[in-house]
Amino acid sequence: MFSLNGTNFPNDSLSGVSRCLIQSRKKVSFPMVMASVSPNGDRNVSVLMENTLKEMKENSPVIEKDSKSKSTVTGGVGDVYGEDSATEDQTITPWNFSVASGYSLLRNPHYNKGLAFSEKERDSHYLRGLLPPVVFNHELQVKKLMNNLRQYDVPLQRYMAMMDLQERNERLFYKLLMENVEELLPVVYTPTVGEACQKYGSIFRRPQGLFISLKEKGKILEVLKNWPEKKIQVIVVTDGERILGLGDLGCQGMGIPVGKLSLYTALGGIRPSSCLPVTIDVGTNNEKLLKDEFYIGLRQRRARGQEYAELLDEFMSAVKQTYGEKVLIQFEDFANHNAFDLLAKYGTSHLVFNDDIQGTASVVLAGIMAALNLVGGNLAQHKFLFLGAGEVMMF
Repeated sequence: MFSLNGTNFPNDSLSGVSRCLIQSRKKVSFPMVMASVSPNGDRNVSVLMENTLKEMKENSPVIEKDSKSKSTVTGGVGDVYGEDSATEDQTITPWNFSVASGYSLLRNPHYNKGLAFSEKERDSHYLRGLLPPVVFNHELQVKKLMNNLRQYDVPLQRYMAMMDLQERNERLFYKLLMENVEELLPVVYTPTVGEACQKYGSIFRRPQGLFISLKEKGKILEVLKNWPEKKIQVIVVTDGERILGLGDLGCQGMGIPVGKLSLYTALGGIRPSSCLPVTIDVGTNNEKLLKDEFYIGLRQRRARGQEYAELLDEFMSAVKQTYGEKVLIQFEDFANHNAFDLLAKYGTSHLVFNDDIQGTASVVLAGIMAALNLVGGNLAQHKFLFLGAGEVMMF
């Protein structure tokens, strides 16, 4: 027996089966997928799913696939969206198969609960022996993690610990953040995220969003399809040219979209699976990064003019084609010379928002209106002192 998770198969093997399994992610109970291979090349695939009898065809047979015959799919979860045909005659990518049981379940951040798995869940999902015998509830897990975080003296160490938690146990990450907002907000976002972006190449472990560079020009639609989640509602995108007050950090600006969307989930209630962080890499003019051997982006000076515009236009078109017209695209930390132009260009054709321009303005206006309720009068009767310049000014 072998797990299908993370395994590539040739075109004539199990093509078309994968996408019908992907929908099982929506279930509270998790499926177990197994495959056996016989010496003559025949493959028998059994899809065993709990609590899905209503969605399964009666007396669904085990799928039998002759290696010489064309791929067909029967039984299991119905092909509601016609995704089976979309994968026929194509190489199956690793994320097509979702094996949510046993060892694979513990490696899936969306469903992993760590020591919080109950005794019944450990039996149902083949976790016996893979976890210590103790069962911790979420409250005890939060207490333990907060004690661990408080042992770190360096904020960047706390940031890395939080990102590591997000990558292995998503629900615990958000529970921890939601219950300790005041203490952890400066860790997952400003000011710590600024230092994290500066050192992103050194602390990078695994992708938390999509990196789209000039190398992907002409193939952005295909790149978007590589992201495992298909029902995206919010995209935060940056080109890394004006990261906070730190300037041009190029590809390493990815920490900003990741951090921003974490807050949207923890504070705004947006599902993590509906969020997509994106970095558009067109190079960097930061000489220090260009000379840094650990820099993870394109080692070239920033593209400008038509080349830049064509890449952004392809990205915006691909997003609408892939996720529909209702997906929100938030431009984040673009330099002013691009930020205003992009907002004006796509404001009539896409659902777009620029936090640095519109978000800042909204917060400032809300502050002024609240202050007027206390001091009285109207705007014309008061004087305002501006300190600084651009979107980061304070008054």
